[in-house]
Amino acid sequence: MRAVRIAKGGYTISSIAFCIAGFLLLLHPEISAAMICRGIGILLIVCGGFKICGYLSRDLYRLAFQFDLACGILAVVLGILMLFRSNSVLHFLNLVLGIVVLTDGLLKIQTAFDARRFGLERWWMIGGAAVLASILGILIIIDPFGNSGVTGAVMLLGAALLMEGLLNLYVAVYTIKTEKQHVRNERDW
Repeated sequence: MRAVRIAKGGYTISSIAFCIAGFLLLLHPEISAAMICRGIGILLIVCGGFKICGYLSRDLYRLAFQFDLACGILAVVLGILMLFRSNSVLHFLNLVLGIVVLTDGLLKIQTAFDARRFGLERWWMIGGAAVLASILGILIIIDPFGNSGVTGAVMLLGAALLMEGLLNLYVAVYTIKTEKQHVRNERDW
């Protein structure tokens, strides 16, 4: 049960960090690409570590963490590459981050359907936010602004990070339950 609380707390903290990073990019799109790359690299490493911890925990529904072993390892590897090889990664930053956002969005769509099967009433909120995150991931990949719209591309990235943070925060708060919480909820009914 302690591992679930640690994982939930870490998931929540990393989600808030993604929201803050997205908000900062929306407010200050002039931030250098190298700084963005390193900052997101650190966030991915931390988030990946919490995802791995979450996967190894004993979450009652196993909805929030069901894909997190592979996603956590991928996030840590990408984070390390972005942190230590930022000059190389900058050439395909949009593609990498777009794929990460799209993949997470698609996996969260599945989480929404699984939440529906568990009888969670607000499953559709997860699904709607996941669809929006997936669309933002696709937009980041296709880069509608091209090289001429760096500010627009950074703001799009900020919107995607903010959406990812909000989506993950909602999933953490709504779906991560311990057996003790489940027994308490059943008793209240």
